[in-house]
Amino acid sequence: MERTSTCIYHFLVLSWYIFLIYYISQTRNPQISTILANGRQWKYLTFLNLVLQAIFYGVAFLEDVLKRIKEKKDVKFITAFKDLLFTTLAFPVSTFVFLLFWILFLYNRELIYPKFLDVIFPAWLNHAMHTSILPISLAEVILRPHRYPSKKTGLTVLTVASFAYMGRVLWIYSETGTWVYPVFAKLSPVGLAAFFSLSYILIIGIYLLGEKLNHWKWGDMMLPRKKIK
Repeated sequence: MERTSTCIYHFLVLSWYIFLIYYISQTRNPQISTILANGRQWKYLTFLNLVLQAIFYGVAFLEDVLKRIKEKKDVKFITAFKDLLFTTLAFPVSTFVFLLFWILFLYNRELIYPKFLDVIFPAWLNHAMHTSILPISLAEVILRPHRYPSKKTGLTVLTVASFAYMGRVLWIYSETGTWVYPVFAKLSPVGLAAFFSLSYILIIGIYLLGEKLNHWKWGDMMLPRKKIK
């Protein structure tokens, strides 16, 4: 019964993220072509996070289905990939997007989500993209245990992903002269370096927090496997 409920939950969340991605992709407005120039929605971490969450919950749903029709040992690869995806990317990125967006929004929304966007994107969509992502990720921590990789592996995956996105942001600016987010245009080169550094420290902290939460909920059973010497 518990496995069935989890399967249904993962399917519903997957459907929700697919709907959001489709809704955003189909949004048409005279101003949106300017906003989405030079990389379209794929340049925004918010949209990339929605895609990431959809991929994760798709893998989680697939695992649920396969476990119902196959032996547990036959889906070990899917389970390992699902755990790696959630622990190193899905949880850290969703929490990072939630925290950084609302910190900047409450300080000065023009730095991250200018007021004219309210005409293009309804309030419920803003909260779907930037608010509900955190409780959904926390629910996943509580509902299912996830085995964390070694610190070296986990931090390497997260670091590569972080630097890849920062590199993309800088590349878009070098090619177009336009920053992905307004906040970057307000910063000096030193300020930009400090912003990226603090953002990196924040997401690493979130990764370590996720590991602590997972251990708090599920105990030693989901600690990284130690290599046998």
